[in-house]
Amino acid sequence: MDGVVATLASGNEHKLDELRAALPQWELSLLRGVELPPETGSTYYENARTKARAGAAAAERGTWMLGEDSGIEVAALGGRPGIASARWAEDGVARVLEELDGVDDRRARYVCELVAVSPEGDELRGTGVLEGRIAYERRGSEGFGYDPIFVPDGETRTVAELGNAWKSEHSHRARAAQALLAARAPSALRPTPRSNDDR
Repeated sequence: MDGVVATLASGNEHKLDELRAALPQWELSLLRGVELPPETGSTYYENARTKARAGAAAAERGTWMLGEDSGIEVAALGGRPGIASARWAEDGVARVLEELDGVDDRRARYVCELVAVSPEGDELRGTGVLEGRIAYERRGSEGFGYDPIFVPDGETRTVAELGNAWKSEHSHRARAAQALLAARAPSALRPTPRSNDDR
């Protein structure tokens, strides 16, 4: 799946940078001038698919459209903030640390869902999960979002300390990108056929 020209249905420059690093063979840009629908789905997949389909409907034909949704799920908080991670609090990091004050169970995971819609309207999907735990304070300066408090399994440093180069290979978003590429391989999953509603 080399040489793919694709547009990311998002206005998030951080996500664009991370996906460019994870998909170096793709030519990626942000979708400009299009108001995307609100994230009202009950799953990451629903939100990512809605963005991809909305972007594809508004963009020039002949381009792949990529939709993304992601979040952090904290075990002791019942999986919150989950799909609401981006809008859960003005300072999500501070709120997680506050709600976990005095809590020993620090287990958490990052989840990312990517949906790619081809110029013909076919759909590919990639899911990425990064297991880890919540630190007791902010550490590190790279990355974004909850990275200063997320320590991946097998590591002692937060994602923000491990840095953007590490994220480009190991983050939940990088893993979703790898799964998306695998889904395009001839021996892997076939694209999801279009339903009548998508035509």
